[in-house]
Amino acid sequence: MLTIIGCGNLNRSDDAVGVIIAQRLQKYLAQNPHPDVRIYDCGTAGMEVMFQARGSKQLIIIDASSTNSEPGAVFKVPGKELEALPEPSYNLHDFRWDNALAAGRKIFQNDFPEDVTVYLIEAANLDLGLELSPVVKHSADLVFEEVVALIKNVGMGHGA
Repeated sequence: MLTIIGCGNLNRSDDAVGVIIAQRLQKYLAQNPHPDVRIYDCGTAGMEVMFQARGSKQLIIIDASSTNSEPGAVFKVPGKELEALPEPSYNLHDFRWDNALAAGRKIFQNDFPEDVTVYLIEAANLDLGLELSPVVKHSADLVFEEVVALIKNVGMGHGA
């Protein structure tokens, strides 16, 4: 089972990129159904990521990043590098998917995906707005195509 989760805020321009890709993938999946693929648009709710991921073999998370890198840069990071345990005083709003990965692994243990990949697309613009900037839209297309290729391989003897 492959679970794909897009995160982001649709009202903040490029921050929406993960959600927009997830919605495009949901449309793709509606036209090309696959029994072993699930796609969620999680907005900014880290806790949800943890529950949606449970029982999957493979998890892909797609989100915007803001690291002062080249806008539109795509980082493909193994989840293990991003797992961070939340501070004891965390509130749910600060509980992001990187915390969710670490907490999910602790709570669900073997029921949590071993194989986690996070795609981060560097934002050009995080101001209020409903449009992706052109450079981020282009990167979103590349990530969309790459994930569609992964979906096509699920259950084809590629360790699904």
